Amino acid sequence: MTPPHLNFASYADVERAMMDLVQQHFFEGRFLQTLTSGGYEDAQIRHFALQYGYYSRNFPRVLGAAIAAMPPIDSWWVPLADNLWDEAGRGQPGRAHEKLYLTFLRTVVPDAQLDEHGIPNVPMSKAVQTAIDTFIQFFREATPLQAMAAVGLGSELFAGQVMARIGEGFRHPRYQRSGPIQTLFWKVHADEHEPRHYQLCKQILVTYTSSRDLAAMYEAGRYIALSEARMYDELHEEMIALRSPQKR
Repeated sequence: MTPPHLNFASYADVERAMMDLVQQHFFEGRFLQTLTSGGYEDAQIRHFALQYGYYSRNFPRVLGAAIAAMPPIDSWWVPLADNLWDEAGRGQPGRAHEKLYLTFLRTVVPDAQLDEHGIPNVPMSKAVQTAIDTFIQFFREATPLQAMAAVGLGSELFAGQVMARIGEGFRHPRYQRSGPIQTLFWKVHADEHEPRHYQLCKQILVTYTSSRDLAAMYEAGRYIALSEARMYDELHEEMIALRSPQKR
């Protein structure tokens, strides 16, 4: 339910409310605050790198679920298909996000045991599994407008900024002591992909101007964004559990 103090008169109001939420739950959240201050140990960032790899490689499934929620009208499904094509690297060798992520993973966990598809021999954490399941289940039940708002407002609006902050965090000197960490995966999302993905979604969303539709878009975006924020917070909890006993 939309918080009672929020009254949307325009789409810009919805964007501002979403960014306020992102500031509180992402940028001021425990994960980003700890990462960017150099507060994690090697075992902890190894855990994050392995687990985020599962999140990244499952994201095309999430986009597929969102596409399935769209009407058979190209102005609706093409923006999400374009996003999915980016996940595939737009056909360029080595640019598929699954492959690009490995350039990051191998610098954080150089001794990771990976199968022929790059999947590690450690199980997916509950935090990541819950997030993926939550997203896919949402899209199974969403209206087209809810699904577009979930992708646009609930992810693409701020994803570039969040991923830029993560890449910046991994460039902290604390994490470079065993060798430089490759952050191209994070940079590509921040600089190239997410801003365009959001504008494609926004072209549809801005055509809905009633107070009821604005509230519905906010609710969808809020639900998905908070689900992702919860994943980062739960990953933080998992990482803290790996802390050296003398530092607990």
